[in-house]
Amino acid sequence: MSGGATLEETPTWIVASVCSVIVFISIIFERSLHYLGKSLEHRRETLYEALIKLKEELMLLGFISLMLVVSQDLIQKICIDESLMGHWLPCLPATSVTTAHYGVSASSSSSLAIGARRMLKGEPAASGHCSTRQGKVPLLSLHALEQIHIFIFVLAITHVALSAFTVLLGLLQMRKWKQWEKSIQVDGDSAAAPKMIHRVQQYKFIQDRYKGFGKTTMVILWIRSFFKQFYGSVTKDDYVAMRLGFLMEHFRGNRKFDFYDYMIKALEKDYKRVVGIKWYYWIFVMIFLLINVTGWHSYFWISLVPLALLLLIGMKLEHIITQMAYEVASKHATVDDGGIAVDPSDDLFWFHNPRILLILIHFILFQNAFEFAYFFWTLATFGFNSCIMDRLGYNVSRIAICVVVQVLCSYSTLPLYAIVSHMGSSFKSAVFADDVVGHLRDWAGDARMRRRGDEPGCLGAGAAATASSREEIRPSRD
Repeated sequence: MSGGATLEETPTWIVASVCSVIVFISIIFERSLHYLGKSLEHRRETLYEALIKLKEELMLLGFISLMLVVSQDLIQKICIDESLMGHWLPCLPATSVTTAHYGVSASSSSSLAIGARRMLKGEPAASGHCSTRQGKVPLLSLHALEQIHIFIFVLAITHVALSAFTVLLGLLQMRKWKQWEKSIQVDGDSAAAPKMIHRVQQYKFIQDRYKGFGKTTMVILWIRSFFKQFYGSVTKDDYVAMRLGFLMEHFRGNRKFDFYDYMIKALEKDYKRVVGIKWYYWIFVMIFLLINVTGWHSYFWISLVPLALLLLIGMKLEHIITQMAYEVASKHATVDDGGIAVDPSDDLFWFHNPRILLILIHFILFQNAFEFAYFFWTLATFGFNSCIMDRLGYNVSRIAICVVVQVLCSYSTLPLYAIVSHMGSSFKSAVFADDVVGHLRDWAGDARMRRRGDEPGCLGAGAAATASSREEIRPSRD
């Protein structure tokens, strides 16, 4: 056959050799994930759950791959008018580019493109199906379908890798906080001396953050918060003040609470959500692929979106710390040696919901991963001089913006989020051990079921009251 040999015409030793290599590599990968899961299961339960989430994403990718392989002949049999192929192109049309791309002509490039898939499935009847019709071409060529297949894998792997890279760099940046926590614990042991009274303005936290707060200085404070995210985003005085505010709000009197360990566990739980790809993010992928039209430079403009969102989030997080400093300075003239305790509240956050920050960070990481994945995929597939790569200036600017977003998110925004997100009105379930969280969820679920099934009356009212009291002690969010 002109398209290549089928399995009927392929020596058995070649088939067995290729299959053996593929199976061997797959087993090594599966065993590596298995042993990694075993090592994490008893050490870091949240990271183990993130690994399970990663396996689910790989399973989804496998299913997408299977669907593409099974449906490729059906897609090839869908014929459209050739005139439609001249609209919304990522590259300017050249002479006979449509017929060459879809294998209607006998060009060598078309034969090479189609040959890779034909080796396993044989010559498809789809090309002839549309070529026999005047002015008709297949909806998508086999080669284009194969490229989409590869791009989906590259995107998912890039997102997982960059998410892990961001969290690891953020944890390295927060290592010094562990030393701050230890020093606070040690200083707490020597707190038996008589407490002294200080003016609130004498505290460095107030001196650094509170520079006056009024209508004339609001713009200046927002500008200062914007630039503060680039240097010393969280100082020791910030950490001490927010730590004490969290303890006074949720664990009053327990100054031995390990706030750093709680933050790290909460961040690991958040990473479990960030490492996955939500279904609605695939909608954004479809939109990005749709607007990749020649002359629009759309991917350059898209790369500005995560940068703008990241700078906005960093500015907001810094401004929240400034707001808390203002509230302390305006409500208290003096503070004892116990330290300054800020007042956590959901009112400090957008729409009174701290979780919006995590959703935005997740979107930023995904869109940045899309930019990286698309750039390296097009570079490897089409080459640097391809028209789909856009002009050199746009490419360099795009990658530079992506690198800035990745570094800034790791070293500034993520540490800011890790501590400021706990300045809401409630605490996360990471404050409990993993088994305690499971028991609390089961308890709350039983209470809800019991309340729905109880008959009206004295006993029903008593059971409902018990269920209500149980739900009150449940952590407000994961």
